[in-house]
Amino acid sequence: MTDQLMSTLYIVATPIGNLEDIGMRALRILGEVDFILCEDTRVTRVLLDHYNIKTRTISYHQHSGETKVNEIMDLLARGKNLALVSDAGTPGIKNSAAKFTPSNPAPREFLRRRNYLMG
Repeated sequence: MTDQLMSTLYIVATPIGNLEDIGMRALRILGEVDFILCEDTRVTRVLLDHYNIKTRTISYHQHSGETKVNEIMDLLARGKNLALVSDAGTPGIKNSAAKFTPSNPAPREFLRRRNYLMG
């Protein structure tokens, strides 16, 4: 039997306006994941630099195409842990998080291991 890699996609809320309005767990997750998926890498980098978080970012937003979604699904299939953030607030149904829902084909383990974090 082959070992299956387990990955997690964290949906992480980011501050709206004040960079200090974020929880300790959210900061820990952002520092521990393999990659952070973000609407605008420049906006997210301001938050990450404020807290000295060096995690690599990947641009991912509501206009990202199927190729980008497939690249991200491949990272998850390879056991990478990812965080999804928006520029401000919680990623939601009307933006990029909508592409990672149970209606889309995704490994069952991945769907069970999504975590929503409030900033």
